[in-house]
Amino acid sequence: MTAVTRQEVLGLYRKIFRIANKWQSASGQVEETIREKEYIKNEAKTLFRKNKNVTDPKLIKQCIEECEARIEIGLHYNIPYPRPIHLPPMGLAHKQGRTLRHQEKLRKISKPIYLKSHDEIS
Repeated sequence: MTAVTRQEVLGLYRKIFRIANKWQSASGQVEETIREKEYIKNEAKTLFRKNKNVTDPKLIKQCIEECEARIEIGLHYNIPYPRPIHLPPMGLAHKQGRTLRHQEKLRKISKPIYLKSHDEIS
């Protein structure tokens, strides 16, 4: 990792924790605000620790883009959780064969950048 990339990643990490400290839930309830703050901090710790050994510059760039997208979406909608994607359910495909593989491929391709790592840690 280059020095510039390292600074960018550390800056994002600090930015996330500053956002978490100032976070107010949409409902304004104290319990919900505390729960959402903890979620933001735990999600950041988990994802940054999971990716700390990534050395491929393309993968690092993808992780940075995902992080920035999740920050912007979270701030815009005032929701810390990833927004769901709307895809046809897997139940429409047969349990074997090309149709299932094709549907899995479409699902993987259509997943937005801000959800790339969410299913891996959930």
